Amino acid sequence: MMTFHREGRSIMLLSTLIFLGLSLMNYKFLAPAYCSLFWILELGFVVLLYLIVQFFRIPKRTCQGSDLDIMCPADGKVVVIEEVEETEYFKDKRIQVSIFMSPLNVHANYYPISGEVSYTKYHPGLFLVAWHPKSSTDNERSTCVVKHTNGTEVLFRQIAGALARRICYYAQTGDQAKQGEEFGFIKFGSRVDLFLPLGTKIDVVIGQKVQAKLTKLASLN
Repeated sequence: MMTFHREGRSIMLLSTLIFLGLSLMNYKFLAPAYCSLFWILELGFVVLLYLIVQFFRIPKRTCQGSDLDIMCPADGKVVVIEEVEETEYFKDKRIQVSIFMSPLNVHANYYPISGEVSYTKYHPGLFLVAWHPKSSTDNERSTCVVKHTNGTEVLFRQIAGALARRICYYAQTGDQAKQGEEFGFIKFGSRVDLFLPLGTKIDVVIGQKVQAKLTKLASLN
């Protein structure tokens, strides 16, 4: 079973109307005399509309993590696992795990752990490609920190990419986060970074394809 995200309703409706208009113009001007070109364009319109609609799909899933599991917050591919200096909130060294979402992935984002939201902040910025080294600090992004009941804090950050032009985040400081519940959405290509305590055992590898709510990234100590 699959539904579509509320962030895409106006875009899907507008896209459908535009493609219907283009299809009517295509039929009026090309169908009688240029049948082959007409069908090529029609196929192109259908493919483009399909790509837009499927971008906002939300598959029905049940989170499979236990209380101490750090679950994947996004669909995509693991592109970074490394020790870095986290400069916004922790201001110390952390393990960064980054997940790149292509335009073909589901783009809803979910809490990786349960706990209290202890920090949120939105940063306007650039739209560098999501794999650019400076995208984590220079691109439009949002930062959220959740504190688990055992005292461990996990920071996760939505990062806009070259195609992503709007970050939607719903988390607010003081909220009670529940593992597997949605905290945000990014439109059209992007990345999610997680910053975990040093010594955390990571259960994924670079290049691995992961799914939100289903793939275990690591465990809390």
